[in-house]
Amino acid sequence: MRYDEQVDQLTLLGSLRGWWKQNAARHGAGAALRNFCGELWGYLRESTPEQRRRRYGDIEYDWEHRVDTTSATLDWRARLLGVFHSPYQATEPALFQEMMAALRVDFAEFLFIDLGSGKGRTLLMASEYPFRKILGVELLPELNQIAQENLRKYSSADQKCQVLESICGDACEFQFPAEPIVLYLFNPVSESGLGRVIGNLERSLIENPRRVLVLYHNPEHEEMLASSAKLKKIGGTHQYAIYEAG
Repeated sequence: MRYDEQVDQLTLLGSLRGWWKQNAARHGAGAALRNFCGELWGYLRESTPEQRRRRYGDIEYDWEHRVDTTSATLDWRARLLGVFHSPYQATEPALFQEMMAALRVDFAEFLFIDLGSGKGRTLLMASEYPFRKILGVELLPELNQIAQENLRKYSSADQKCQVLESICGDACEFQFPAEPIVLYLFNPVSESGLGRVIGNLERSLIENPRRVLVLYHNPEHEEMLASSAKLKKIGGTHQYAIYEAG
């Protein structure tokens, strides 16, 4: 992707244009218009004072660790961009612990990657496990900046990994490092975008065969993983799915 294309997709007009192109091509102009109206209505509904107070329900983690990872403090632009890319949602700590326990691996052998890492809560929670390194990839610069600040000031007696990084980039263009990976996905991209992510992962596995675990939280498009010749489902619940390659 050219630099000017990447900048354009982060503007509201560019994001709308890209969203419309994808939806119209996949579903037709009429269905795309209906989808747009539905997304816009959802955005307006979430903008009410009552819904904003509801979003503050996930702030307990922030109070405990003195960080800013809640979705309640997002400004209108970041939330609207989320309509066209992927809305920011912070992972619930208890569920993250459940998912980590379900992996049943030696974390020290793996690099942890969160595509669509937002403000970095998942990166912070992952640091309580002895991963070799923890990496987040976030499309929106304003969220990535907040994540970097959270990583800088985070302190916990339970922290077992000290090597944390958050970078600004497009998850669909991310090139996977040639090492064992735990890949965390919380619907960071559209269905077509997820197809590109899985395609990139498959090519990486062909070039460098290794063990990769994909942890898919709230698996809205699980069929994209299930159809991959390189991935096999090994566990999960209605809240998440675990796939393995290697």
